[in-house]
Amino acid sequence: MNADAVLLAVPVGPADHIQGPDDAPITLVEYGDYECPYCGAAFPIVKGLQQTFGESLRFVFRNFPLAEVHPHAEIAAEMAEAVGFQGKFWPMHDLLYLNQDDLEEPALLRYAQKAGADVGEAARAIASGVARRRVLADVEGGLRSGVTGTPTFYVNGVRYERSFEFDPFREFLRTVLRSVTAA
Repeated sequence: MNADAVLLAVPVGPADHIQGPDDAPITLVEYGDYECPYCGAAFPIVKGLQQTFGESLRFVFRNFPLAEVHPHAEIAAEMAEAVGFQGKFWPMHDLLYLNQDDLEEPALLRYAQKAGADVGEAARAIASGVARRRVLADVEGGLRSGVTGTPTFYVNGVRYERSFEFDPFREFLRTVLRSVTAA
C-alpha cells in the first residue's frame, strides 16, 4: 500500500447502510451529499459498478452533507436516515439522487411516501433529532477519514483518488478484485 494513502478511519459496521454481501472481496464506501451535482453524476456510475461486480462488491453509503454549499443537503440526509429507521433507506437514497433538483420539504415527504415509509414516523424521527445524530455521526467519521468534499470514495479502506468515470473506476476495481482473489 502507498505510504501516502488516506485510510478510512471508521470501519464498516452494523450501523452502516450496506448493499452487497459482508464477505465481498471489494468494499466501496461513499461519503455523499444528496444535493451535490458530482454525487448525482456518480450515482449511476455506482449503480453500474454494482451491476458489473455483483456479489463481489459491497457498497456502503455515508452522509456528508455540505450544508454551506447545498442548502437542502442536510434535511435530505436526515430524511433518508428517518426513512432508513423504517428499513427504507435504499429506496429513499435512490429517489433523492433521481430528484436532486427538488429537495424542498414537501418533495422530501412525497419521496418518503413513495419509498414506502410512514411519513409521520419519519417526521417524528427528524423532530426528535435522532436522524440528525445519525447524519452527524457519518460526518464526524468522514472528517476523521479526511473527507473534505463529495463524493469521496474508499475502496477496501483506502481513499480512491482516481477518475469517477465508469470505465477507469471499473478497471481499478477489477485490478483490486484480481489482487484480493489472488492473495
